[in-house]
Amino acid sequence: MGEGTLCNKKTVNTKEELQALLNDKSGKLYYEEMKHLDIDHAKIQTALKNTFKSRMKTWLEICAHCGMCADSCYLYTVNGKDPKQVPSYKIQSTLGEIVKRQGKVSNEFMHYCMDTAWSKCSCCNRCGTYCPFGIDMGIMFGYLRGLLYGQGFVPWELKIGAGMHRIYRAQMDVTTEDWVETCEWMAEEYEDDYPGLEIPVDKPNADIMYTVNAREPKHYPEDLAEAAILFHMAGENWTVPSEGWEETSLAMFAGDWEACKMQVESVYDAMNRLKPKRMVVTECGHAYRATVIEGPYWAGIKSGQTPVPSFHYVEWVAEALREGKIKIDPAKKIKEPVTYQDSCNYIRNAGLKDAAREIMSYIAEDFVEMKPCKEHNYCCGGGGGMNGIGRYRPERNIGLKMKRDQILETGCKLVVAPCHNCWDAIRDLEEVYEIGIRWSFLKPLLIKMMIVPEHLKPPEE
Repeated sequence: MGEGTLCNKKTVNTKEELQALLNDKSGKLYYEEMKHLDIDHAKIQTALKNTFKSRMKTWLEICAHCGMCADSCYLYTVNGKDPKQVPSYKIQSTLGEIVKRQGKVSNEFMHYCMDTAWSKCSCCNRCGTYCPFGIDMGIMFGYLRGLLYGQGFVPWELKIGAGMHRIYRAQMDVTTEDWVETCEWMAEEYEDDYPGLEIPVDKPNADIMYTVNAREPKHYPEDLAEAAILFHMAGENWTVPSEGWEETSLAMFAGDWEACKMQVESVYDAMNRLKPKRMVVTECGHAYRATVIEGPYWAGIKSGQTPVPSFHYVEWVAEALREGKIKIDPAKKIKEPVTYQDSCNYIRNAGLKDAAREIMSYIAEDFVEMKPCKEHNYCCGGGGGMNGIGRYRPERNIGLKMKRDQILETGCKLVVAPCHNCWDAIRDLEEVYEIGIRWSFLKPLLIKMMIVPEHLKPPEE
């Protein structure tokens, strides 16, 4: 069988194709069909010729096998220092072999590559921090994922996710109507407690255009309301776009680069249409990376910059606290020991460690750092798509041990995690290992401890 009805080399571009995948619970038929997929060797050879350029060629060739990347990898450490978990081995035995064999690989080998690319690497880029040659395994594994996606060897959930982005420009089936109605609903729901609360849609020339993770309107609409409350308290002139409101990119996790381009261009179109002074993205690390760091290159913007300056939510919160737009009641600060999860994507890869610590200085009396921390911190264990792939849940759960042990060492029972993937991984960590912790985004913590100005308080009954 060259192509399956569900597992094939085609992209998912229609609701009917998407629904067919969704109906295949846990991808049972999908993975069965994958066992019989033919490999298009010529397509791999063409891709290598056109896109495998000097940087990655050099990286594969200059690796000194010094082993410094080994101890930097949390998956190597928690898997008993298995030599097959050394980052250099993982990339040399997959992408390196594809290059050596000039794309003439088997179905069995592509299965091995898929299992390695999505269950043995979260693309956290920590190994690149310690490599003496600066070899970036995250980029190389991303490239490998793209080759695999083009041949149909991609986890079932990520094939669905990439299809969602192509059809809805969101990682979930949230339509423009769903989104706008959710904004209206949340503003109405909280208006009695916060008089004058609005979630302005398509307001031109605002100071801030706010963008979110599709999981928020789909499953956690109160997160949108909390963002609105804090903008309201801070007196911000802000808006959300009716289209181009979604920042995340499961297409990036999948290696569907064309869908990545479609996704970020929807956000950039909103920027160009509404002309805000800046964009602020919600508490999500990979959304920030996809749209702010990688996105301009996918969209072909030579400057490497988004159409308007773009900020992660921690940058806005730090600014609001620093400038007194949001004031904290000292009596309501966090009194217990509390630690902070440094997200790979906006701390290690975007350098926002200082903003995170500035926030903690305002809201916590007993802040305890993880060891290591900041750009040296370990991945939460769920990044790179690992949180959402059922096929690799056992491997993901083993990977959570590193974060479990880091948190236990702090002695803290509360973890601040301003990133959706980190929040999910720490939630799952507690479910699996039951270490007795709590976890939170910034928004609900800030709302509990902020001082509400008199003119913004509801009238007394």
